[in-house]
Amino acid sequence: MSGKGNTAYGAPSSDTAFRKTWDREEYAKKAADEEAKRKEEGKARYEAKLLGKKWHAPVDYSTLEATTSRKQRLDVASMVGKTTIVPAGSAVGKRGRGAGFYCSDCDLTFKDNLQLVEHLNSKQHLIATGQSGEVVRASLEDVRQRLRFLAHQKRVREEEERRAWQLDLGERLKEREEQEAKEREEKRRKRNEKRRKNGENGIKQEEDSWEGRLGIIA
Repeated sequence: MSGKGNTAYGAPSSDTAFRKTWDREEYAKKAADEEAKRKEEGKARYEAKLLGKKWHAPVDYSTLEATTSRKQRLDVASMVGKTTIVPAGSAVGKRGRGAGFYCSDCDLTFKDNLQLVEHLNSKQHLIATGQSGEVVRASLEDVRQRLRFLAHQKRVREEEERRAWQLDLGERLKEREEQEAKEREEKRRKRNEKRRKNGENGIKQEEDSWEGRLGIIA
């Protein structure tokens, strides 16, 4: 019985093999590398400051793509008149999501749209979105393809507008036909009602004339 009391799920109670083990040498090496990286970055920042320049972290431009124009307009008017609830302390300065225009790629918040536009065109944002900031010079064939693409977009847009206009015209014609049918039905009803009243009046006058001829006095 005592032997069973010292075991849990078939393993001795003193066994701690289920606990996660840590490689002290690996974590010590990682901490030393991070400390050396911080010292090197601090030295580079200090030297750049002495030269009156702004230091940026080194970037591997071979992994970045060429910068291209935005395919859609920047919509900043959609936030006009809206209220956004922001947790207290979620942003420190521009860093973090706060009240204003938020850039999720750089985790920065800007108070007005001019600052946002300047940031979107900055090197910091371009690198954060995988763009090098360099623009590839377009060739003659690229220009031709771009013009063909724009012409195709224009034809598609005109076709959609034409179909929308035809659909709208069909809806208006349908509504007009329904309205005319209602008007005809109303005229027919009034005409039948008038005929019925005239018929009753004619029968009444005929009965009165026969009673007068026969000398019947009501």
